[in-house]
Amino acid sequence: MEPMFTPALHRQRHQFVIDFVKRKKPKKVLDLGCCECVLLKQLKFHREIELLVGLDIDGVQVKKKMHGLAPISTDYLQPSYDQLRIELYQGSVTEKDARLRGFDLVTSIELIEHLTLADVELFSEVVFGYLTPEAVIVSTPNSDFNPFLPGLVGFRHIDHKFEWTRTEFKSWAMKVCLQYGYEVELTGVGQAPPGQQERVGFCSQIGVFHRLGGKERYNMFDEDAEDVFSYTLLYSIIYPSLHDNNILRRVLMCEVVYWADKLKRRWTAEETGERDDTDDLCQAEGEGGECFRASERHVDTEEAQTAACGAEMKTLVDQEEEDGELFWRRGQPDSDKWRRCVSVPLAVLWCCCPKVSVLSGSVSNLRLLLMDEPGVKLSQDGSAMLLNHQEQDLDDDESDDDEHRADLEDSGYADARQCPPLAEPEEDWEANV
Repeated sequence: MEPMFTPALHRQRHQFVIDFVKRKKPKKVLDLGCCECVLLKQLKFHREIELLVGLDIDGVQVKKKMHGLAPISTDYLQPSYDQLRIELYQGSVTEKDARLRGFDLVTSIELIEHLTLADVELFSEVVFGYLTPEAVIVSTPNSDFNPFLPGLVGFRHIDHKFEWTRTEFKSWAMKVCLQYGYEVELTGVGQAPPGQQERVGFCSQIGVFHRLGGKERYNMFDEDAEDVFSYTLLYSIIYPSLHDNNILRRVLMCEVVYWADKLKRRWTAEETGERDDTDDLCQAEGEGGECFRASERHVDTEEAQTAACGAEMKTLVDQEEEDGELFWRRGQPDSDKWRRCVSVPLAVLWCCCPKVSVLSGSVSNLRLLLMDEPGVKLSQDGSAMLLNHQEQDLDDDESDDDEHRADLEDSGYADARQCPPLAEPEEDWEANV
């Protein structure tokens, strides 16, 4: 049977929630009846959300899918300032748990029709009377639409205990609003056939509830709330974030080393008259040639020596050995093997790389961070980063490559890349209408 709706109805329901999240930008979101975590997997990419929680009574099903919510490789390689924690619980929506109180948004997508009418009353008391979220999105089948579903006899799913008409759903929604202090907007997804929309409404009817009184009303209820913990925590993960100082330093160091090496090779090529592939490095980062002109204009008010960064750029290579700032000894003090160095002013590095400037905040902060890094060599006054002028020996490169490959194997990423992607689960009849 060809699907009646494009996109499929279950995708339209999820998209309705996503559009709401984009508009309202809630920080704490709870999905009731999360089951296979399909909606949660989409919401985790909306980084205005700081806490994303799922609840389902079927813990076995949740455990099968929960690892799909784990951070992916790019979350570790390119962490942002956004903070995200994901938690999954096993429990019933008819029971209370203090850990889920005060959320900005609670979603209940095609859930209440799986409850008995007595449990629906408990659901209303728990969600609207105890959890008291700022907003609640409830979707449920519209039985007025059922005659348009080909081959349907009875309810849309064998586990449905009821399916409400639009009038019945509105009656329940208004009762909830009066009893618990909410207002509701009735809408839906899944358009009816041409000319029938006003008569039968949407295939899935949706109520969007907003709490009256805002946070003040929540604080009033909070004083008398019970501290009940009925649910079992199945899964918890915190995504990498630049708010973690260790992650911030790691990302900053990667950017500093990368850009310092780019600048070194560019300036070395200019001195030798050769063209280097880093000539357009600023353009590749979206800043254009302005970054070098900006570096000559930049004056760091915190440190007087950065005012001379433009002049220092002209004397990066081939200065006299007695300078002492551009050379350092590699090996034992009595060795005849010297390694020429290139001096990259921190002010220039800070100007040319927007990400370095954002992560460090100022040139002085950048200097303080680099001073604690054992793999970084700074000039005596701390105003420049010193890099080897000559490339490492080939043997050293090969040794580093071997070590890197060994680290990759130990990390488990090598095996992970060989794992085939998980197959998508088959969708039921209702999901394809």
